Amino acid sequence: MVRIGIVCCVWLLGVFNGAMAETPAERGDYLVNTIMACGNCHSPRDASGKTIAEKAFSGGLTFNTPAFVATAPNITPDIETGIGSWSDAEIERALVEGMRPDHGDFAGVPLAAIMPANFYKALLPDDLDAVVAYLRTIKPVRNEVTAPVYKAPVHRDPYPAAETGFSKTMFADPVGRGAYLVTIGHCMECHTAWSRGVSDFKTGLGRGGRVFPAPDGTPGATAANITSDSTSGIGAWSDAEIGRAVAHGVARDGHALRPPMAYTYYAALKPSDLADIIAYLRTVPPLQ
Repeated sequence: MVRIGIVCCVWLLGVFNGAMAETPAERGDYLVNTIMACGNCHSPRDASGKTIAEKAFSGGLTFNTPAFVATAPNITPDIETGIGSWSDAEIERALVEGMRPDHGDFAGVPLAAIMPANFYKALLPDDLDAVVAYLRTIKPVRNEVTAPVYKAPVHRDPYPAAETGFSKTMFADPVGRGAYLVTIGHCMECHTAWSRGVSDFKTGLGRGGRVFPAPDGTPGATAANITSDSTSGIGAWSDAEIGRAVAHGVARDGHALRPPMAYTYYAALKPSDLADIIAYLRTVPPLQ
C-alpha cells in the first residue's frame, strides 16, 4: 500500500510538472510577441496604425533607405508566399545570419540590413529552436510582398554582446539576463548613435539620436538616450519610471513615446524580465 501511494505521488508530481512546463512553441510565442517584437515589422497595419490581427506576420512595414527598399516579408507558414517551404535550419540561418535559403526567390541573397540578425546571433540554441517552433504554429496567410531593391551591398555592424555570446550560467546575475534580453530585443539597433548607415556601438552605445521618419515621410521619432547618464539619459529615472517607458510607452515627463518603440509588445514581458532589463540598463556607461 505504501509503495502504491509513493508511485501515485510520483505520477501526480510528473503530471503537475508536465502541465506547468513550458513547451518550445510557448517559449517561442513569448519571445516573438514580447522582447523580439517581430510583429512590429512583419505584421501589416490598418490606417490607424493598428496591427491587422487576422493577417499577423504576413508582411509589414516598408523601409526606404539609401541602401535598400524592402518590405518586411511574410513569415507565416504559407508555402508559396511565406516560409512554409523553408527547413528549420534555413529559418534559423535567416534569423542569426540574415541569409535566405538557396532556393526560391532571391535564393542565397542576404536579407535587407533592417533584419537584426547581428543581434539575433546571440539567441541561445534552445531559444532559437523555440522561435522556429512557434513560427510553425502561426496561421498561414497568403500574401506576397513587394520584392526588395538593393542599392548597395548588405552590411550589418557586428553587435559586441552578440559576438561575444551568452550562456545560461550568466543568467544567475540579473544584469546578465537583462543584457541578453536587450540584445535579442535589438534595443541598441535604434538607441545607439548612428551616422550614414553605421552604428557606433563602440563609443555611442545607448546614446540615441537616430531619427525615424513618420509615415508621411517627415521627420518622426528620435531614439532617446538610454545610457545611465543622469541628465541626457535615464540615470535619474526610478525603476518604475523606466519600466513604465518600456512597457507602457510613457516617458518620465508623461509624454507618449512614438513608434517604432515597441512598448505594445513589451507590455507582456514578465515582471522578472522587465526588472532584469532595467538592471542591465543601469550598467550602460553614461554618455551625453
